[in-house]
Amino acid sequence: MRFWTMIGLILVLSVVGLTYEIAAGRVLAPFFGTSLVTWTTVIATVLAGFSVGNAVGGFAAERPRRVAIRHVRRALLATAVLMALSPTVLAALYAMGARGTGGMLITVWVAFFPASVLVSFPSPFLAKMAVEARPGREGSSLGLVLASGSIGAIAGALLAGFVTLPHFGSAATFAACGAVALLCVPFVRGGASGAEASAAATPPAPPEPVTPVSMALAALLMAAGLMSGRVCQYESGLSCIDILRRGDTVYLQADRTSQAAERSVGTEGSPELVLSYAQWLWARMDRDLGAEPAVLFIGGGGYTLPTKLLASRPTARAVAVEIDPLVTSVVKAHLPAAGRMIARTGFDATRAGSGGAADAGRLGIVHEDGRVYINEADRRFDAAVMDAFSSESVPAHLATLETYERLREIVDGPVYVNLIDAPDGPLVRGLHAILRDLYPHVDAVQGPVSSRGRANVVLAASAAPLAPLPALPDGYETVSISPGRAFTDDRGWVGHR
Repeated sequence: MRFWTMIGLILVLSVVGLTYEIAAGRVLAPFFGTSLVTWTTVIATVLAGFSVGNAVGGFAAERPRRVAIRHVRRALLATAVLMALSPTVLAALYAMGARGTGGMLITVWVAFFPASVLVSFPSPFLAKMAVEARPGREGSSLGLVLASGSIGAIAGALLAGFVTLPHFGSAATFAACGAVALLCVPFVRGGASGAEASAAATPPAPPEPVTPVSMALAALLMAAGLMSGRVCQYESGLSCIDILRRGDTVYLQADRTSQAAERSVGTEGSPELVLSYAQWLWARMDRDLGAEPAVLFIGGGGYTLPTKLLASRPTARAVAVEIDPLVTSVVKAHLPAAGRMIARTGFDATRAGSGGAADAGRLGIVHEDGRVYINEADRRFDAAVMDAFSSESVPAHLATLETYERLREIVDGPVYVNLIDAPDGPLVRGLHAILRDLYPHVDAVQGPVSSRGRANVVLAASAAPLAPLPALPDGYETVSISPGRAFTDDRGWVGHR
């Protein structure tokens, strides 16, 4: 019985460890974005914690049994508290001014390394107990110990990605990790080993009990972490969304980056575009496109540009590819003009047919990865708008030469690209190089530079000359882009640093 209890504890703590690791990567996005750099940092930090925890826990496992049990229990109590408080620590460090790659590295280390050490600290002791529980069967016992750790890690990754993060959110996931670690404490028990008992001159003392005070205090601190609030108003495994209202304007933010905005009053008819980059894109589209274009939008965002297109051109058609259904639901609930347009003309473009209403079938909505849709599209478009973001960066697989080569096969007219980068930054240079390889005419404009040194840079590429616009949005100017290396599927964009 003791053997299977130890195996169960190893499995459960492995589930907790991997769930925590995936949740750490997700909760980091609203503060530092999602990129190869952020995920590499999280994975390296958590794995470093696991390594240190296993090493230190191995030395603790060699101590007298009761001493080792006491250390393991305390480690689990501390794990429960630190895991539940991780989002609070992350937010506090960000509020204190942690920014950029250096700030992200420090924040990840402080917020996630200690709990990663402590959650793996019990494993050597539990493994030792499991092997000792079946004398003469050490090989199979060790094999089951290793297998339970691997199975737990697999289960933790699946649990985080498919259940806890999409359905309950980051804060609840961290609190659940802490709660499970806390529930493991009473199962860590046992007296002295046989060798210790025979060597002792006096009868062994009873096992040290789990004090209710320590358990209650840990639970209270976990509850405080959970009550500190959700990371954002709406959360799925893909998006962390907030709705902000400033005067008569409603802003949709994903991972703290403004994706769309609408006036909450006076939105009947053709809606007013609030964000400057969207104003330029629409001015460009209005100039370049005919009376009844079919336009592909990669990245639904707030659906403001598709709404503007369909409201301004009654016979136009649009397909908006948005990977996260939550975004569409939030738009329908909070952005009045886009919500009405989706209700009136929207349909599921992944299914045949567009409904029977006279105005139906103009806005096809596809909840799918943009690259997958581009690869599998079997229809043609007159233009395309590439406005997909993960946090404040373009997903790497949508910023490659192969993506735009395939896009050129299904789009007969211009391609418009919205980016956020430093002036003449590496992302802008890479995308500009791609477009210059494929199109003879490429224009670029740049908006105001933020306090973080980044700006919206919007590109338009076409086989035909692009007519000049009469005016630019406030703060925008035409810019020249330096030569750069075109990103490919093999060697692509790694994210902002």
